[in-house]
Amino acid sequence: MDRDASVPRVVVGVDGSPASYAALRWAVRYAGLVGGTVEAIAAWELQGLQSWSGPAVDMDIDADEARQRMRQELTEVLGADTAGSVDAHLVHGNAADILLRASQGAEVLVVGSKGRGGFARALLGSVSQHVSQHASCPVVIVRSQ
Repeated sequence: MDRDASVPRVVVGVDGSPASYAALRWAVRYAGLVGGTVEAIAAWELQGLQSWSGPAVDMDIDADEARQRMRQELTEVLGADTAGSVDAHLVHGNAADILLRASQGAEVLVVGSKGRGGFARALLGSVSQHVSQHASCPVVIVRSQ
């Protein structure tokens, strides 16, 4: 991807959750204020493939269909005009790692918070927690209403 370093990039993680949609709306508003561009990143990974105990899964992922669904979701959340200005990327891999790589050189990385706390967060881990500790740019964590 060729990037114009003079234009602020706002990277936002999108996973289909209400919190990620709130983060997407926040990212678009912020980019408008700073004259930046928005890159929406959706990462996908088939859980259990790294271990022998994983369930049998269908490995055929229709990437074109998934990109089309992502575009449709962006349109539903932002409206057609605004969604058209968002650069959407569907990337295979660990969400936190993908977002950290995508945010290198960005103005800000925006993610949603699913609001897990306490013991559940310790067990499940958290993309927002991970990126907030390891990102090389400011991170904004947005909660849904």
